[in-house]
Amino acid sequence: MFDYKLLSALAAVVEQAGFERAAQVLGLSQSAISQRIKLLEARVGQPVLVRATPPAPTEIGRRLLNHVQQVRLLERDLQSLVPALDEEGLPERLRIALNADSLATWWAEAVGDFCAEQHLLLDLVVEDQTVGLKRMRAGEVAACVCASERPVAGARSLLLGAMRYRALASPAFIQRHFPQGVRAEQLARTPALVFGPDDFLQHRYLASLGVNGGFEHHLCPSSEGFIRLTEAGLGWGLVPELQVREQLARGQLLELLPDKPIDVPLYWHHWRNGGQLLGLLTEHLARSSAQWLVPWVQP
Repeated sequence: MFDYKLLSALAAVVEQAGFERAAQVLGLSQSAISQRIKLLEARVGQPVLVRATPPAPTEIGRRLLNHVQQVRLLERDLQSLVPALDEEGLPERLRIALNADSLATWWAEAVGDFCAEQHLLLDLVVEDQTVGLKRMRAGEVAACVCASERPVAGARSLLLGAMRYRALASPAFIQRHFPQGVRAEQLARTPALVFGPDDFLQHRYLASLGVNGGFEHHLCPSSEGFIRLTEAGLGWGLVPELQVREQLARGQLLELLPDKPIDVPLYWHHWRNGGQLLGLLTEHLARSSAQWLVPWVQP
C-alpha cells in the first residue's frame, strides 16, 4: 500500500523545483520533506530523485509521479460523489504544460468559462511546443499542449489544430535589409529572432525555402517580448498570426513572404485514466479549439 504523504512530498519537490518551496507548499519543515523522500526511497529500494538543481525524478520517480497525478484526478471524481470526503473544500488544481504562444493567444479564451464552471485552478508550466511532452514523461503534469503526436505510455493525444505563423518584420527593418524586395536566400544573412535554444521553427522555415545551415539570431524567451523586439526592428521572426492581427492591420509589422506561412500542429496530451475532470476538459478543447486554430494538413 502506498503512503501518499510520501508521494505528495515527492510531487511537491519536483513541481516546486526544490525542497524549500515544497516544504512551504505542504506546510512542513524542509527537514521533514527530506525525511519523507528518504523514507520513500528506503521503501522502494532505490533513489526517486536526482539531487540536482532543480531536483529531477529518476525513472522510478517518474512512475510514482505519474501515479500521483492520476490519483489526484480520480480522487476529485470520488469527492464529487461523496462530498463529505472533501474535508478542505478547496478547488481542484490541474497542472498543465503549455507552449508560450498558445498561452499568449487562444488558451485563456478557450478555457476561461470551463475553469469557472468547474471551479478549477490551473498550474501552467510554460515550455516550447516541441519539448512540452517531457513534462508528462517526467510525471510533472496531468496534460500538455505540444507539437508531438505520439503520446507517452498511459496517455492519449488529440489533434486540436495548427497554429499559423508568418514571417514578419518592421517596415524600417525591411527597408534597411531588403530595399530591393525580400528573397529567401537573404533571410539567413539577416538578423532573426528565436524564442529559445529548443525553438527550431525558424530552421524548419528556412529549410522549407531551400535555405539550410546556420543564421544570425537573437534569443528572446518571451512571447510578448518577441513581438516587441520585432516591432523595434531588431530582427525578423515567425509570429503567430493570432497574436499580431492589429499590428498587421496598422502596418506596424509587415509580412516578408505573404504566400509562405508555416503551420505548427498542436496536440492535447492527457492521461488515459485521468478521471472525469480531465475528460471534460478534453471534450471541451476538442469542441472549441477550431475557433482559433487552423486545420492541420500534413506536409
